[in-house]
Amino acid sequence: MTMKKICSLLAALSVVFAACAAEPGVAVERPVTSVYALEVGSAHLAQTYLSPLRYSGVALALSYERMQAMRFDPERWVMRLSGRLDGAHTHNNPARNASMWDLGLNVGWGMSRRWRTGAWSFYAGGYTALEGGLLYVPRNSNNPVAAKASWTIGATAAVARHTSLWGKRLTLRYLAEMPLTGIFFSPEYGELYYEIYLGNHSGLVRGAWPGNFFRLNNLLTADIALGRTILRLGYRCNVSSTKTHDIVSRHIEHMAVVGIASEWISLSPSRKPDTKAEYISALY
Repeated sequence: MTMKKICSLLAALSVVFAACAAEPGVAVERPVTSVYALEVGSAHLAQTYLSPLRYSGVALALSYERMQAMRFDPERWVMRLSGRLDGAHTHNNPARNASMWDLGLNVGWGMSRRWRTGAWSFYAGGYTALEGGLLYVPRNSNNPVAAKASWTIGATAAVARHTSLWGKRLTLRYLAEMPLTGIFFSPEYGELYYEIYLGNHSGLVRGAWPGNFFRLNNLLTADIALGRTILRLGYRCNVSSTKTHDIVSRHIEHMAVVGIASEWISLSPSRKPDTKAEYISALY
């Protein structure tokens, strides 16, 4: 191919690309779904580093969820950011003469592929999460505290059903998350945190997999649209189990969820909303 033909081909392609760029398309807006929720329920704990007994009591949590369709393919890909601060006050069973306090913080981010068929939406993807916190038994002298920390990568799946109730838009959703790999912190059985402070750092970080670090987060929600505000009612069941260094940890939560959700569009000061745009919600 001669240089003249190459130049002619490039000129023709530039005309085609210019025409395509000039062709008006439908603008897409990706509203952000934000949910703030209060969770109240029960917690059931066991931590053999602190005590051989099981503890049960009241649990309370504040949670946040943010969802948005991805810019590169909003119809098929959705991101989800979550944060949760939880605490529990429990007593040993059956004597109930000792207490254990639990405090934890979990932050996660994930991306899922979405499939739509009629009133149903299906999601499957991956996520990563950071978790930290501590358990505290006031009457222990040498080992009153057990710290918990982890970074994991896992799989997530969800299904949503869009319908109506009493003339209001209703979205039912079930979400499940499970870590598959990562790392977590654990001292040796009977090892004091003072020994760690003095420099005994060997073996504190362990590789995580479902055999020694099992987590399953189940969340069932019903979102009822009340004008521009959305009421969320739901149920959460968290199951956690860790076993390493001869230390066994169990944590089970049953929580009622009540929250407020909203959808909003993030706009820069120089951009106004396009009334003719197509709105692609991550959930609704």
